[in-house]
Amino acid sequence: MSNPVVFDRPLLRERRARAAKIGPATFLLDRAADDLASRLSAVLRDFELAVDLGTPTDAVRRAMADRVGAVVAVARDLPDDRAQRLAVVADEEALPFRDGSIGLVVSALALQFVNDLPGTLLQIRRALRPDGLLLAVLMGGESLIELRTAFAEAEAEIEGGVSPRVAPFADLRDVGALLQRAGFALPVTDIDRVTVRYASPLALMHDLRRMGAGNALVERRRVPLRRATLRRALEIYGERFADADGRIRATFDMIWLSGWAPHESQQKPLAPGSARARLADALHAKEFSAGEKAGR
Repeated sequence: MSNPVVFDRPLLRERRARAAKIGPATFLLDRAADDLASRLSAVLRDFELAVDLGTPTDAVRRAMADRVGAVVAVARDLPDDRAQRLAVVADEEALPFRDGSIGLVVSALALQFVNDLPGTLLQIRRALRPDGLLLAVLMGGESLIELRTAFAEAEAEIEGGVSPRVAPFADLRDVGALLQRAGFALPVTDIDRVTVRYASPLALMHDLRRMGAGNALVERRRVPLRRATLRRALEIYGERFADADGRIRATFDMIWLSGWAPHESQQKPLAPGSARARLADALHAKEFSAGEKAGR
């Protein structure tokens, strides 16, 4: 059975290209790149070859230039400077690398737009050498919960129904489970919640346009947004999510994930029953047999 197509990826690429022309908003990407470089600095090993998978700018490649021998940029559409660097034109959902050929794969704010995230993670794990590392960040969790809430309530009130306007985001626990399902060893996930304040919801929507992050859902409504619905959504946003100074809040949850291609040198969990000390002794607690109730 084929995977459902959630995102109109050609439209997404068009919007990213348009954002690059009008002047992109890159503050989230720049934050992700700095954080990725910091996380990579804690890994006590060198990488001769890395793949930057789908990151919309070169921020990640610049941030980790002193830690990696060579970085190959992989994306369906590459910027005009592709001749000045290593690059492969390929879709993030169809990697062209042979198994066990790459030491490090990084990605910043791109994987939330793939239609088959489990399949993409599996391809990454296969492309990694034994003990190779995946380090990536994607939008997820409660990102743009304020905008989603405002539009949903406005459409329900004005139009009597709700249409998908903001992309569905992966949950932190789901991402961890997908890493395990793809066969990664030592999977780790965590979340960096960024709250950005704007003068108005329209300023937020303008920034999303400059990120190339407009509505690219296949099931999006194809008719123009009604003015009454937009007006009511802006009112709801201001009523529900504004601070005392009138500025509104926007939440961006950046989910970090890392995992290693399995290798015999990696730490293994102890086998059940192999412990040499009892938990009750370590906690200085009295141990009760099964079915026995502790006294009060």
